[in-house]
Amino acid sequence: MSMQSTPLTPVGRLASTYYAPPTDALQFGGESSKAPREFEQTLDGTETNAGKRRALIVDDAPDVAEMIAMLLQHTGYSVATAFSATDALATAQSARFDIVVSDIGMPGMNGYELAEALRRLPDYEAVPLVAVTGFTMYDDRDRALSSGFDAFLSKPINPTTLLELIDRLCH
Repeated sequence: MSMQSTPLTPVGRLASTYYAPPTDALQFGGESSKAPREFEQTLDGTETNAGKRRALIVDDAPDVAEMIAMLLQHTGYSVATAFSATDALATAQSARFDIVVSDIGMPGMNGYELAEALRRLPDYEAVPLVAVTGFTMYDDRDRALSSGFDAFLSKPINPTTLLELIDRLCH
């Protein structure tokens, strides 16, 4: 019995180079925020980009998401970005990532809620989640960890610190 290989296209987009996104790319959840073909999964569970580690970057500030994406691409990751937690959740449901780096303070669903939702997905119980946020209140670190994040970094981030943290969490 053969399984049909029909691709499912997630939300998100591939980060490739730094640029100012067109205004239609900032519309969340629409056609403009679909992930590229390399992040599609087929119904039989195979992935078209099986050799590289995959990262999902979530931030409502496109320049921050793009900067983190470029950093991870430079170290060999395939990267998808989402500009809202709801788009990130849809992307995570359609493709499996090895690491998720997310902002906390986003409109609509925030990063805490995203972490809780990701932890409820079968493929994301143990995927490392990193909070990278401008929130620095006394309880933000504890709240991030209790919502499902594995680590917490305050913005502005040190790129070396982020890469060392991701390396530690993924190996």
